[in-house]
Amino acid sequence: MTAPKRILLAKMGLDCHDTGIITVASMLRDAGYEVIYLGLHNQADQVMKVAIEEDVDAIGISFLSGQHMTQMRRLLERIRERGLSIPVFCGGVIPEDDARALRQMGAADVILPGTLSSELVRLVDATMNRVRA
Repeated sequence: MTAPKRILLAKMGLDCHDTGIITVASMLRDAGYEVIYLGLHNQADQVMKVAIEEDVDAIGISFLSGQHMTQMRRLLERIRERGLSIPVFCGGVIPEDDARALRQMGAADVILPGTLSSELVRLVDATMNRVRA
């Protein structure tokens, strides 16, 4: 039997709205993922530390505060500095232009408002399968 894929979910920066990410955690658990939820007000170094300690297969970050460009840049830089290849998803209230920029920056994918749960799981599965191949 294969161990479930592990994904770390967190809120970064000053954002304190966690209803969406808690819903995403539930969706991913229902799809068979082992979810570690780090909670609110994290910084890139904290997320990296837990990702390494927990040996996660992916990281998911949610933003509703407008800090997505700055916080994702820091997190992706930390991942590159350590030579890791952990896919990082982000979601929340993110403008389309910023979503494109985040993907160019190195985000595995950007999950926008209105994405159906089945599509969210499909996107995560597809990326995880690509990484493992």
